[in-house]
Amino acid sequence: MTAAVAIQCVHKVYNNVPVVNDLSLTIEPGEVFGLLGPNGAGKSTTIRMLTTLTQPTQGEIVVAGYDVIRQPFGVKKQIGVVLQQTSVDMDLTVWENMEFHGRMHHIPKSNREKEIVRWLEYVELADRRNDLVKTLSGGMKRRLQIARALLHQPQILFLDEPTVGLDPQTRRRLWEIIKGLNQQGMTILLTTHYMEEVEYLCHRIGIMDSGSLIELGTLEEFRQRHGEGLLMKQNGDRWDYQFFPTMQDAKAYLEQQPDKTGMMVRPSNLEDIFVELTGRNLD
Repeated sequence: MTAAVAIQCVHKVYNNVPVVNDLSLTIEPGEVFGLLGPNGAGKSTTIRMLTTLTQPTQGEIVVAGYDVIRQPFGVKKQIGVVLQQTSVDMDLTVWENMEFHGRMHHIPKSNREKEIVRWLEYVELADRRNDLVKTLSGGMKRRLQIARALLHQPQILFLDEPTVGLDPQTRRRLWEIIKGLNQQGMTILLTTHYMEEVEYLCHRIGIMDSGSLIELGTLEEFRQRHGEGLLMKQNGDRWDYQFFPTMQDAKAYLEQQPDKTGMMVRPSNLEDIFVELTGRNLD
């Protein structure tokens, strides 16, 4: 089966400054892949290269079977993109935004109207079809962006910080929309600063730092590599963390300590491993 995304030895340099360094990565069809990294790690540049918005300085990128440099229009037909910034037209109605996007993709009128109705219903905006976008809440605007990105039936959906700035209830509603799309067979690449979002949605995770991919796998593979048990020890106004292969090992170590003040054990999570690898929290 052809990979949904194949990145081979990709470099990106801006003004003699390397932003992405020798990146190689494969995303399989039907996968939800989470791309994490601190600010400046190269995530956004990677997404821009995958979506044909900028070209790699070196290396090869194939998306949905099309080369991003030689066949950019083929790539664009097969991808949907939801950027962090609100990109819908505020002065048009919900329906007009969808109609404009459908015409840009040359979707025939008969099919276009059916697909607009379908996706507005899917994101629960059918009753707002005649409302101006500027009257919608932030969560509704994001749902409209997702509906618009799906209108031309792409194979792969790129979501760049899709729930940033949204309240927890709205964020979780979007999670269910994203999970439902994947259950229908959609391949999704997601960047986010919310660890729980990755843990809930993603099959595999890639962690970037300073332009390089420094870790790749499932959360369980991460925990097996770095430690499933964690000892936390209070040190002044901060906590020190020590990983152990299992929770039993962490508990046994704690029991051996003559003074257990300010110490506790718990299972490790994605954020613990991320900080261990990068030395920084996601912010």
